[in-house]
Amino acid sequence: MAFEKHIEELEQRRAKALSMGGANKLAERKAQGVLNARERIDWLADPGTFLETGLFATSNRPEARDRSPADGKIAGYVKLDGRDVAVVSNDFTVMGASSSPVNTAKVGHVKGVATRRGLPMVFLGESTGARMPDVMGAAGITAGDRPTQYRRTRETPWVSAVLGHCYGSSSWYAALADFVVMRKGAITAVSSIKLTSMAIAQAVDPEALGGWQLHTEVTGMVDLAVDTDEEALDAVRRFLSYLPSHHHEAPPVRPVPPDSGQDAARILDILPESRTKVYDVRKILALIYDTGSVFELKPRYGRSVVTALARLDGKSVGIVASNPMAKGGAIDPEACNKVVSFLVLCDSFNIPLVFMVDQPGFLIGVEGERKGAIGRVMNWMNALSLVTVPKISVVMRKTYGQAVLNMGGGGNADEVVCWFSAELNFMDPRSAVTVVHGVTEQSDPARFQELLEQMSQSTSAYDAAANHSAHAVINPVQTRDCLIRLLDVHRLRLSDGVGEHLMRTWPTSY
Repeated sequence: MAFEKHIEELEQRRAKALSMGGANKLAERKAQGVLNARERIDWLADPGTFLETGLFATSNRPEARDRSPADGKIAGYVKLDGRDVAVVSNDFTVMGASSSPVNTAKVGHVKGVATRRGLPMVFLGESTGARMPDVMGAAGITAGDRPTQYRRTRETPWVSAVLGHCYGSSSWYAALADFVVMRKGAITAVSSIKLTSMAIAQAVDPEALGGWQLHTEVTGMVDLAVDTDEEALDAVRRFLSYLPSHHHEAPPVRPVPPDSGQDAARILDILPESRTKVYDVRKILALIYDTGSVFELKPRYGRSVVTALARLDGKSVGIVASNPMAKGGAIDPEACNKVVSFLVLCDSFNIPLVFMVDQPGFLIGVEGERKGAIGRVMNWMNALSLVTVPKISVVMRKTYGQAVLNMGGGGNADEVVCWFSAELNFMDPRSAVTVVHGVTEQSDPARFQELLEQMSQSTSAYDAAANHSAHAVINPVQTRDCLIRLLDVHRLRLSDGVGEHLMRTWPTSY
């Protein structure tokens, strides 16, 4: 047969590349209960859709070529729910998936295709960082995918899964991503535990250096922590299901579950009449939006505000909701960071925003000021002023102070809707009495009550509607139908659902 030797050589080389780091290393991973780099792609992708690029790449150092199949980073294109997506999966069994000039070029190629052709980009991270001695010396340290390696202009969504020890480029791409999911037990940091221990001359606890609790609760870099690789990959797929493939198209539309909104009357059972009683706003969101569609981001960070993707009548929306269960809904600097990153995400990818408001103002105090509360509040306002997708604000119960504006009041939303339970004011009237008059309920109950009535005047939903700072007052049970209709009115018809993307270069980390 013609070309028999060539065919045989091709198959041998293919088998070598697909063997990754060898049977023993692959068996070790299986025993640990984690997927290898190719299994991760197979789990993520629609069956049989992976198209690989760079299969036969190896290290450019002659002594390492035979032990660097695919040079430790597997790259190519898959379909997710029928849509093309670019993917890089780090193969830790090959030289720790360390970064080299060759595999950096592979990653750069796939990123370039994703940007030019409008494909979401997925990074499945696990790596030891830069490969030595490849990057040693002037030539090594200056090589790479320059100058655009770490540029984010948000043409397409980027997603990162932290699935093992991630240092160097794996941590950089996590910080640059629009969504980060992390498997518990994985670590991501600037440098490895060994190098960090050497640098500070003391032992380092891996979890304290870069574990899931640090990044979900303190830094806020990670949106979601899960127990297994499979759960992480499912989360990647779910996140992308709300987003368009690129910034020049509207988000996808999904079928509406038939029971959506059927239990809306239960909102009145969950919402307390007293503004000082707490409740879980997530229970209310579940009754308004399409059944099972609320997908919360950063649930362990900035907890006094819930940020979530959801669907309303099958269409993607972004929710910014006060959460009285945490700090009474008072907004702290972490919540500000969380909301700003969410506003940037939604505006960049043409997702309308709904604010669900029940907040007593910003959390004040020395700790907040030390965290830059003033700048965080103004970052939020700056971002909000740059949002070009539709914005609807629903005042559920109370909204006070500067945060009235941050949550869409005062002309910062296209429509403001008040539930009949809404109260709008500069601050809690009870606190105002003490601040202005120096009277407390304990010191002079009768005088306090008299002054409280004065401070509570003209604060109702109907007062807001009377001066047209609220455009409608509704029964909470009507919220779903009201939002569907308003978002239909305000959809971006003249641009086919596409906004202006004024924040496309806003930093992804803070």
